[in-house]
Amino acid sequence: MPAQELQKQLDTLREQLEQNPPLSEAEREDLHALMLQIESEIKLETATQDASIADGVNLAVDRFELEHPAIAGTLRNIVNALGSMGI
Repeated sequence: MPAQELQKQLDTLREQLEQNPPLSEAEREDLHALMLQIESEIKLETATQDASIADGVNLAVDRFELEHPAIAGTLRNIVNALGSMGI
């Protein structure tokens, strides 16, 4: 179930990015790289306890919180889903 919730949050983030919020190219690239890491974890369906992914998402929350609160909220949901998976 946590993997399904995580996928749902990634889909929400993807939809938000498709609405072209005012992000720099570097911010977009960072978010896409982060999304690819998370998607690979979902595909593996493993609880490898890879804290670097959760740390990366937490850093992204901090980075986007002020200027892009909707994206930051979705990223927080991703952190919670990762925690539920034991990651």
